[in-house]
Amino acid sequence: MNTIHKAQLLQKRKWRIRQKIAGTAARPRLSVKFSGKHIYAQAINDDNATTVVFLSSVDPELRKQNLKANLAGAKTLGAAFGAKARAAGLSQVVFDRNGRPYHGKVKNFAEAARAAGLVF
Repeated sequence: MNTIHKAQLLQKRKWRIRQKIAGTAARPRLSVKFSGKHIYAQAINDDNATTVVFLSSVDPELRKQNLKANLAGAKTLGAAFGAKARAAGLSQVVFDRNGRPYHGKVKNFAEAARAAGLVF
């Protein structure tokens, strides 16, 4: 039986998305990852393979708020990431949904980051 697992399908979606988008120094790629418990977001300059800004729900200041990988946690982390990116001098990014549909948690994160001043 030839079975394709969910992880393999997710990897294919990630590769397909990454063929179309890339981060530059002027416009880094904003990648967001949701695990079972935490949320990780980073702005990546793909030209020289460096992370410009990183924030996660494991961060000590956000850990006090007891964020979870749900809709409310995504909204809070999106706003915090937007503020941190603006403080680092970023105004425009390219959004990388990391193989997930633009819906639910991913959409909440993106809208909160936009409300905080990021343009994408």
